[in-house]
Amino acid sequence: MKDYFAVRADGYDHTDYRLNYVDEMARAIRRVAPIESGMRLLDFGAGTGLLTQRLAPFVEEIIAVDISPSMIVKLEEKKSALPCRIETLRRDLTRGDLPNLKVDGIVSTMTFHHIEDPLSLLKRLKQLLKPGGFVAFCDVDTEDGSFHTVDTGVKHFGFERESVLRWMEEAGYRALKIEDATIIEKPHGAYPAFVAYGEAEQ
Repeated sequence: MKDYFAVRADGYDHTDYRLNYVDEMARAIRRVAPIESGMRLLDFGAGTGLLTQRLAPFVEEIIAVDISPSMIVKLEEKKSALPCRIETLRRDLTRGDLPNLKVDGIVSTMTFHHIEDPLSLLKRLKQLLKPGGFVAFCDVDTEDGSFHTVDTGVKHFGFERESVLRWMEEAGYRALKIEDATIIEKPHGAYPAFVAYGEAEQ
């Protein structure tokens, strides 16, 4: 599988607009999700660990999952400095390559638009949740295709929020909510983004 981020990994953490929106998205996830000390989270599409870094002070362990070996290498370089246990996994969860574990919550930022079939993914992710566990993820609202200026394997130009809620409901989540997360300010435009939340059955 092509590593779309191989040439971007070195500079990924040094883009101001990206650091700003991940800050805002981490706050949005903490606002909607009951994140507590002692929790074990899975960061899906963790990349270089920007979201993992921001949630690490609030939980006991984060399983950081990504398909890009170059991004995982960058995360490995920083994980020893983070204030919770970090495990990195190179897995393609969209193909059913699920780790043998259960977590309290699954978090993600700006990954779902790389996923061909978000509904199928949401069903798979639910298999990794403990009873009552949650999924909370951020992505961009529907846009005109200008958000990405290079090919990183984009499958969707953002999402309609109604579609996201419909997929989550069909996948079996409850207590659904979707809220504004931030506005991503890029040099060539401003792009609203949301945070979506749902819980597995108890």
